[in-house]
Amino acid sequence: MSILDRFAIEGQVAIVTGAGRGLGAATAVALAEAGADVLISARTAEQLEVVAEQVRATGRRCVVVPADLSDLDAVAGLAQAAYDELGRLDTVVNNVGGTFPREFLQTSNRFLNEAFSFNVTTAHALTKAAVPLMLQHDDGAQKSVVTISSMMGRTADRGFIAYGTAKAALAHWTKMAAQDLAPRIRVNGIYVGSILTSALEYVAGQPELMGQLEGKTPLGRVGEPEDIAAGVLYLSSKAGQYVTGKLIEIDGGIQQPTLDLGFPDVAP
Repeated sequence: MSILDRFAIEGQVAIVTGAGRGLGAATAVALAEAGADVLISARTAEQLEVVAEQVRATGRRCVVVPADLSDLDAVAGLAQAAYDELGRLDTVVNNVGGTFPREFLQTSNRFLNEAFSFNVTTAHALTKAAVPLMLQHDDGAQKSVVTISSMMGRTADRGFIAYGTAKAALAHWTKMAAQDLAPRIRVNGIYVGSILTSALEYVAGQPELMGQLEGKTPLGRVGEPEDIAAGVLYLSSKAGQYVTGKLIEIDGGIQQPTLDLGFPDVAP
């Protein structure tokens, strides 16, 4: 077996949430290019169909499930749908998540709870539903769960009390789940840095802000969705077979926040 063979996941089946665009879309296509059939889910059917065409162009099967993934029953149901439609389940990529920045005093208890649920509880619900199905086929194929956290889950900045706390919790959930599911299922995650997706559209349109972001990134640029997709493939394949309970930092080398959003001091 060559080293490149370790990255092949021929005939395996993966679920990717939040796959209508950005990191999820790039990940779904990357897994298909490596040989997997994929179930993709997000809120917008039209976006999913575009990604599905790219997946099918690789010769792999793609199941499209439009859903509101803040609905825990809906997200858990993806596991059975993948198993029923594609015949097995090997990899779960918990990519759905996100929360808008907000000042501390404007962050209600409800907003914080919703951020936690959308970023952490959705990952738990899908993984919990997936595990029994993943264990149905003990044929030597890698069984893997990958979570998409954020560098804001390991650093601190104003305005990210909900998002950063939720992503930090997701990172620790990853480590805890890895202990619970070892040795048959590996669980890892990625601390994602600044990636050029729709989330950065506002920044990308303002040269001053982009200059600030790039200037504070040691590699001098923002990342591409494929940078994260490559990390997911590594963690999902035999290339990463001796890795579990770890968070890989794919962030251009940043050690502190790179963009000042201008949130003011707390006023009396």
